[in-house]
Amino acid sequence: MPLVTIKGIEGVFSDEQKAEVIRKVTDAMVSVEGENMRALTWVIFEEVKSGDWGIGGKPVTTQEVLKLQAGE
Repeated sequence: MPLVTIKGIEGVFSDEQKAEVIRKVTDAMVSVEGENMRALTWVIFEEVKSGDWGIGGKPVTTQEVLKLQAGE
């Protein structure tokens, strides 16, 4: 019974995007473990509060990630 946890910064992904990630990660796991395991494959998308995520010793905010997504 696999459990996949995905963490992202709050407000970066829409509900539709999170649902797509969950669906595609489940499909990827099932492609390895077999279709009979689909109902037992758990995917959790956890959101971390803006500023509570750090990279290289610096907090990262939702706005910074959204700018990166936009190519700024």
